[in-house]
Amino acid sequence: MKQISVECRFAADGTLEVQRIYLDGRWLAVEQGRQWVDQLGRHVLVMLPGNQPRELLLRPDTMTWVLRPVGGRETRVV
Repeated sequence: MKQISVECRFAADGTLEVQRIYLDGRWLAVEQGRQWVDQLGRHVLVMLPGNQPRELLLRPDTMTWVLRPVGGRETRVV
């Protein structure tokens, strides 16, 4: 699995704003959509360059990020 890194800001209410992600050896600016929290962690919908929608998941137990296809299973982990 390839590693990703996420540059983001956490707000006082627990929401976050994703600025960019490090993927395949380079930083990519992303557009952010909605976010929610469930038993898996905090989910954030993002649009990668080239209109590629993805879901970022921040796992609270390990504080690692997972990048998944929208509605799909895990593909990349930090």
